[in-house]
Amino acid sequence: MKQIVFFLGLFLILVSATLLPPFPQAEISNGLIRAKLYLPDSVSGYYQGVRFDGSGVIASLDYNDHSYFGQWFEKYDPKLHDAISGPVEEFTPIGYDGAKPGDDFLKIGVGSLRKTKDAPYRFATPYAIVNPGKWAVKTGRDEVVFTHELIDAAGYSYRYQKTVKLLKGKPVLVLEHSLKNTGKKTIETTVYDHNFFMLDNQQTGPDISVTFPFALQVKPTRGIGTFADVQENRFVYLKELPKGESTHCYLTGFGDTAKDYDFRIENTKTGAGVRVVGDQPIVQLAFWSIHTTVCPEPYIKIKAEPGQTFRWKISYDFYTLPKTASTR
Repeated sequence: MKQIVFFLGLFLILVSATLLPPFPQAEISNGLIRAKLYLPDSVSGYYQGVRFDGSGVIASLDYNDHSYFGQWFEKYDPKLHDAISGPVEEFTPIGYDGAKPGDDFLKIGVGSLRKTKDAPYRFATPYAIVNPGKWAVKTGRDEVVFTHELIDAAGYSYRYQKTVKLLKGKPVLVLEHSLKNTGKKTIETTVYDHNFFMLDNQQTGPDISVTFPFALQVKPTRGIGTFADVQENRFVYLKELPKGESTHCYLTGFGDTAKDYDFRIENTKTGAGVRVVGDQPIVQLAFWSIHTTVCPEPYIKIKAEPGQTFRWKISYDFYTLPKTASTR
């Protein structure tokens, strides 16, 4: 009965997606991977929230008859903070703590926002956009280049570029970033990739694990010890995550070099796997999951003095492994 309810929920998600209006989008392929991306558009774009960087929203990605991303949530509204999919990124706000109610603050990839009241920043709050900047998009057969320019917003100016590309002859997706500080203030923030993985649309449970190159230590906040736990360098699930339940924790044990930004997520039941490698050190590692998605969230530090450009890269190497009998 539990599985019937789960698959009925997935069916309703798919049906609702087919009824949505067309959004600005692009498809890329290298012959091995095929991916569909939603493009930023403040009027008709799929995502119009103010939490995540508006570029690189991957609606779907398929490799070797396996799927890796999709619509993991039931309720869709373009203004919702998390109505988004794929390996999307969020920059922590700049200038929020020092701003007074009515003042502006900055979120890279979103724009200049208005602080509403004297309260801590909340990512789910729909802050008003004061200056959205300008997006430019260039599409190719196997890549999409997004450029976001912001001039004198909350006292900052920048040119941010993200290239989503598929490597020739390899089952690899690469996210290449550059952030050029074109203003007079230092830009200093962090950014993380939320990684809304949906390996073959399977329910989150014991068939799925995430492996890191270091021994894990966990700071639990929800669901750890009940639905999931760490076993040396692996994050594992003890039982299926039912609808309405979640896990959330912070993982430590990583060092101060980029070699620890290297993890694998695998579904042994379906044989889908992906290795994720970044070229910057991890400064914080959050981990969140619900019944439809598994999300390791590595943070890196960003700093660019006026005139400087900060660059970073994340690669996704997709692969398959032998299927095994379900652990349930």
